[in-house]
Amino acid sequence: MNILFIGDIVGEPGRLAVQQLLPDLRRELALDFVIANGENAAGGNGITPAIASELFAFGVDVLTSGDHLWDQKEVIHLLEKERRFLRPMNYPDGTPGFGLGLYPVPNALSRLGKEAHVGVLNVQGRTFMQPALNDPFSAAQAGVRQLLQQTRVVFVDFHAEASSEKMAMGRHLDGQASAVVGTHTHVQTADEQIFQGGTAFLTDAGFTGPHESVLGRKIQPVIQRFLTAIPQRFEVAREGVKLLGVCVSVDVQSGHATAIQRISKAL
Repeated sequence: MNILFIGDIVGEPGRLAVQQLLPDLRRELALDFVIANGENAAGGNGITPAIASELFAFGVDVLTSGDHLWDQKEVIHLLEKERRFLRPMNYPDGTPGFGLGLYPVPNALSRLGKEAHVGVLNVQGRTFMQPALNDPFSAAQAGVRQLLQQTRVVFVDFHAEASSEKMAMGRHLDGQASAVVGTHTHVQTADEQIFQGGTAFLTDAGFTGPHESVLGRKIQPVIQRFLTAIPQRFEVAREGVKLLGVCVSVDVQSGHATAIQRISKAL
């Protein structure tokens, strides 16, 4: 099974990249399932039900999120009703929404010759991150174990700042999750690998949106903030749009990753 994970979608340029580039990637990579981090999809801050619906229509099967979860008040409707939208599962008990889910693979019968499902889990780190959530390591392990009761294919989006925390999570879940991929920093790393236990790992998938920028934002306001310490309006940039992410191939019988490939495709 071939799973594409799309790094943090930033604003309208990021959404346009998904719309225009995903169909070709689906053919080129023979994709079975598509996951995307959508926490910056609404103008760079949060996500709305309308934008989520748009991304689903473009071919994304599941959306994950992170520390910008609450930036748009309309997100509560997604959390209450949309099981294809995940928030970090290590929020306290009683928080609306779902931290993990089990999803059918639409073309599994034709491509894989059998019915198949993908388990997806979203978890948020604590090092240099706000808000401070519950322990992500115990939460992730419990979530993976729950999903393994129903499928061998489990994909984890670990939304975290520190590379060490992300690497530790990958090692922690080695041999249990099929893949652990980091998000949040918007900088794609070059350390893709498959651990000894069969878990594919990438510290950060990067972001999908305008790369003639500072992490997706217009350059000069960011520089001015560093120069003056005066708050600035960080608008989403427009140029150099790319789709970044990672494609992981998984053996559906064992749940082990067989290949991992970084993706960078310009609009």
